[in-house]
Amino acid sequence: MPGVSPQPDKFGLAALEPGWIASFRAESFFRAKRTVLPLGQPLRSPGTRVCIVVRYNIHGAASRHDTIGSMGKLTLSDYQALAEFRFQIRRFLHFSEEVVKRAGLERGQYQLMLAIKGMPPGVRPRIRELATRMQVRHHSAVELVNRLEARGFVHRTRAQDDRREVLLALTPKGEKILGELALHHHSQLRSAGPELVSALRRVMRGGADTPARRSSLRKEQVN
Repeated sequence: MPGVSPQPDKFGLAALEPGWIASFRAESFFRAKRTVLPLGQPLRSPGTRVCIVVRYNIHGAASRHDTIGSMGKLTLSDYQALAEFRFQIRRFLHFSEEVVKRAGLERGQYQLMLAIKGMPPGVRPRIRELATRMQVRHHSAVELVNRLEARGFVHRTRAQDDRREVLLALTPKGEKILGELALHHHSQLRSAGPELVSALRRVMRGGADTPARRSSLRKEQVN
């Protein structure tokens, strides 16, 4: 990098053998006087030096490697149990995708409306909380809200106790289509639930499963 003096290999990183699990953290910082630069002046003024510090956390790397190595090996039955559980999840998700598509929505749009309707008590339906519940980035949640708002399914409101806070709510149109879709999903889960639960229990038992236990599980679901 022009203007930056090369730093010596203080930590011996060049000598690391291939295959080692290493954790690096790069930190950029300025060592200079606290000055306010006039508008338009380059950030790197005379006397300012940029240093890149690379730290090698060898203790943490070794700990993670030891943990992975001490976990043991899975049996064929374990792999079969994981595969079955993944298949059951994917089968339900495929059903969900098809139902939502037939309703003229995207999968994420249905999930966002469901998250708004099913927000836990005491949690405000803000975009930040919705992004967390959906495990998506903030800007992705904003895009979903914008598209749903444009179609009249959700609307933004101001909180009564803090007018700076924006809350989300379903419109009557959104309530209607969510109710229809949620009913389909609820019915499908009641139908496919025993197989999904059985697959999960098989994973938790380490791959063990028997027809008797599956039959018992189905009886529990019926009762």
